[in-house]
Amino acid sequence: MNILLWLAYKGTNYAGFQVQPNAPTVCAALQDAMQAALGCRPDVKGCSRTDAGVHARRFALSFRYDGRVPLPRLPLALNAHLPPDIRVLEARPVPETFHARYAAHAKTYAYRIRSGAVDDPFDREYTYRVAARLDLAAMQAAAAGFVGTHDFRALCAAGSGAAAHGDTVRTVTRCTVACSGALYTMTVTANGYLYNMVRIMAGTVLQAGRGKLAPAEVPAILQSGDRRRAGPTLPACGLCLMDVEYE
Repeated sequence: MNILLWLAYKGTNYAGFQVQPNAPTVCAALQDAMQAALGCRPDVKGCSRTDAGVHARRFALSFRYDGRVPLPRLPLALNAHLPPDIRVLEARPVPETFHARYAAHAKTYAYRIRSGAVDDPFDREYTYRVAARLDLAAMQAAAAGFVGTHDFRALCAAGSGAAAHGDTVRTVTRCTVACSGALYTMTVTANGYLYNMVRIMAGTVLQAGRGKLAPAEVPAILQSGDRRRAGPTLPACGLCLMDVEYE
């Protein structure tokens, strides 16, 4: 049967999800657990590659399975062989044609920024800290400028295959910034993303919060297609995949 597996993982110790030849990855750790628990190493289709150091609250993947472990016991069987920073949350059957990446019609990411002179030791690995005071209203206004269907070439890192093929139009249905104490969280939902797009969005919103970029500049930045006009690519540690939506 075709199985949809939901994972949560802390990405600090991994070079992203996708298997790489000379670096530890989430997918490799999962396939090692599959080999130990199920006696097979199935081909896994992830909903996203995720960069090195990026975290996930709900990451989806699909694979074909014809083993003997009952589906309700599959998460427990795999978790027994996974490192503590990766956990299987749920397993359920899906149609034969389902593919975790291509069937997804929206993904939600969150980027967390802490404003302060000192790191919080309890969330240091999940946030990007800046010493500057931030203007929440300016950050919210800048984030709102990303909502809609736009060409996001200006918010795409060099080396993107999509950009090389001219496939840089995406639809952002939500982009908000909320503040709780010193913690600022940008949440974005879109039908797809370019390479480093969310981290560059967060860098642009941060520049607005620091008074180094006017929120009204965002539409012109998008129209320009010029990566140099957008904000910096913020570190991966602050980024987390929160959810993936399917029909």
